[in-house]
Amino acid sequence: MHKRELDDETRSKVSFYTYIITEFAHSYKMNRQQAYLYLKQYGGLDFLYDCWWALHTDSLEWAVHDIHEVCRLNGGT
Repeated sequence: MHKRELDDETRSKVSFYTYIITEFAHSYKMNRQQAYLYLKQYGGLDFLYDCWWALHTDSLEWAVHDIHEVCRLNGGT
């Protein structure tokens, strides 16, 4: 069996996704699973995946705010 290693960009993305979902959960008083499901349902994960590079260069507060705004525009609260 071959051991597969992640490239640096993939490692950075996974690290950022984990970090931002945890921070989103904390900001909106959810656990991580609730935050993940909310982001998935209302387009936040798609936005995160598509725009991760820009989001990770922004402040944490603005990144969480922007993801929440995308969710709100897609029917979230």
